Amino acid sequence: MNGASSMMHTLVNNDVTVCFCNPGTSEISFVGGLDATDKMRGVLCLFEGVATGAADGYGRMKDWPAATLLHLGPGLGNGVANLHNARRAQTPVVNIVGDHATWHLKHDAPLTSDIEAIAGAVSGWYHYSGSARDLPGDTARAVQASLKPPGQVATLVLPSDAAWDPGGPPVGRLEPETQRSVPSERVTEIAKVLARGEEVVLLVGGRGFRAEGLRHAAAVGARTDVRVLGDRVNSRMERGAGRYDLVRIPYPVPQAIALLEGTKHMVLAGATIPVGFFGYPGQPSRTAPPDCEYHVLAEPDEDVIGALSMLAEEISATPDPDRAGRYEPPPLPTGDISIEKVWAAVAHLMPEDTIVSDEAVTSGRSSQAQTAGARPHDWLNITGGSIGQGLPAALGAAIACPDRQVFAMESDGSAMYTLQGLWSMAREQCQVLTIMFNNGAYRILQGELERLAPDATGQTSKAMLDLTQPDIDWVSLSQGMGVEASRANSCEELVDQIRSALTHRGPRFIEVLV
Repeated sequence: MNGASSMMHTLVNNDVTVCFCNPGTSEISFVGGLDATDKMRGVLCLFEGVATGAADGYGRMKDWPAATLLHLGPGLGNGVANLHNARRAQTPVVNIVGDHATWHLKHDAPLTSDIEAIAGAVSGWYHYSGSARDLPGDTARAVQASLKPPGQVATLVLPSDAAWDPGGPPVGRLEPETQRSVPSERVTEIAKVLARGEEVVLLVGGRGFRAEGLRHAAAVGARTDVRVLGDRVNSRMERGAGRYDLVRIPYPVPQAIALLEGTKHMVLAGATIPVGFFGYPGQPSRTAPPDCEYHVLAEPDEDVIGALSMLAEEISATPDPDRAGRYEPPPLPTGDISIEKVWAAVAHLMPEDTIVSDEAVTSGRSSQAQTAGARPHDWLNITGGSIGQGLPAALGAAIACPDRQVFAMESDGSAMYTLQGLWSMAREQCQVLTIMFNNGAYRILQGELERLAPDATGQTSKAMLDLTQPDIDWVSLSQGMGVEASRANSCEELVDQIRSALTHRGPRFIEVLV
């Protein structure tokens, strides 16, 4: 058994059974190793950013890693944007990067690069496996490292000779580290902060956005005068009927400042201190008032749900079922299409346990209010702000949860980064419905141009943010990738096309002009 085959068995022994691949010559032995076991599913991706984004979506839904396979440093570089999102989402990913044979590196062949430097920006753990003998143990440790709470990217470099040389025996499962519990003394101190009678915000993040965490947070809010808010971006939110929703801190800095005005104390439950996505002239980086005091209930790597439960028990707070969301979707829209009507149709028609991969950007600003009364569902955000995540994350989520419907809510500018994800959806027959908001522009940047460069009124600056001339034909692009596609020109057409997509197996694509 060569190193690659032993590596494959070790991955399977550690319950890593999916690998999103974009291989090259250096990884061919790994590709051959896919036949060493029928328990490893290889998913071919036509671009490394699709592979890394899919591993992110898979890991968010499974709470367990998938593997990637990337071609040397340049391939890793192509996948960095979505590894950045995975890092911010605290997603477990086993990131396997091929390299030249160890004895070939000294000759500085054209694809030789500093893989460690590239990986360092997005990896919580990094290791270069120097021999086939060491490879199985290194592989098991990579899986274990990816699961270090709250989750991280673990990058393992695989030299060609470590893959093709005779390998050591496969290694069995290594148990991952468990989350640390929050000390009861800390919970007691937080309860004292809540009792001061001053303006307090309980800011929820991380796994606190799972249904159980939100239930305990809502109980705390109902028992006290505390305002319960959510981090702007989170890896996975469990929402909809029967669950407790909350207001998230808005993206625009002035709106975030207005929401947090008067806050004297902020209790962080798996969240970090809120800051603006960007710095703006004359506006602060932190969006809470300057005199706000911060108190940590649970760090992101601690048991956030357990901490919220302990806090609720400390103050004798019990969930109020009347505060849970009810199934009250908007009525089916009619007439001309608008962004709000698209979300209304989605909220009305999405099946129970739908997974929403949200990269609608400016077209998604009304999505939370519109979908609050939908059936129970999971929501995946762009955690790191690096666009091109929506389609790959939907692909990964569909492979992680093959019996659930996935909606990829996309914007045209973002989707162009990783449109190859559609091809992998077609190849794998994933149950993904992509709804494309086509506004023919980088709309969010048009707003930033008006804010930061109000004197830039010429045609050159405007052209840099315009996606027309020529128009992008999304229906043709999707069909060219093997995904059945259509354009909805009215709400009636949109509703009919969504209903049709939900009754057929495999991916579908609907374009709406907004």
